[in-house]
Amino acid sequence: MAPIIIAAATHKELSLLVRSIGAGPEPGTRTGCEIYRGKLGSATLFLTVTGIGKANTASALTALLERVTPRFIINVGCAGAYGGSGLQVGDLAVASAEVYGDEGVLTPAGWESLESIGIPQVVRGGSRFFNEFPLTMLLAEQAVQLGASQGITVRRGRFVTVSTCSGTTARGDDLARRFDAICENMEGAAAAHVALLYGVDCLEIRGISNMVEDRDLSAWNIPLAVETAQRFVLKYLEFHGGL
Repeated sequence: MAPIIIAAATHKELSLLVRSIGAGPEPGTRTGCEIYRGKLGSATLFLTVTGIGKANTASALTALLERVTPRFIINVGCAGAYGGSGLQVGDLAVASAEVYGDEGVLTPAGWESLESIGIPQVVRGGSRFFNEFPLTMLLAEQAVQLGASQGITVRRGRFVTVSTCSGTTARGDDLARRFDAICENMEGAAAAHVALLYGVDCLEIRGISNMVEDRDLSAWNIPLAVETAQRFVLKYLEFHGGL
């Protein structure tokens, strides 16, 4: 059976999973990222701490995908929820698509996407992908249904990946409207991008650590967000991982 890759930007976003399955360090790659290998039931899991941001995520996943061909990738971590998304701190969000929120051009008329430049980031099967990368519908739907069956709030929608996190309500509202999105993070679009290049299914699950508003760290709860997301991934693998 092909393995499953689980990726997160930081160690705290992956540590509970590593401990829960008793995963041990795996010889690293030239990227220097942390890699762990373990088993859950009959499934082999590769867990990688990619580092923060798009470049680190793309580099780490590419290096790992050159070594193994997984059944699918799970990208796990925390995110900031946009106002009006229906999400609150401690809830879970599942991506239907990932959008590069920064790539484009700022014109006198406002921001425009890569499509206005006319150069796609990826061309696959006659389709051109500019800023938005879809994630596997079946995996996302399974996650939403699992949440419903367990009484856990799981909201599915578009995620935005940014290089500069939104620290004001106005910026968050602008991105939410522009992309019809529910939350933002700093890695997801890169993971979805690389998964598409390698033809691998991808699921993204994030715990909500904060609302995107005028920055107030006292209202954040990163420990709750990362624990909730990792515990849900364990449940998902038990129900849908083919263990």
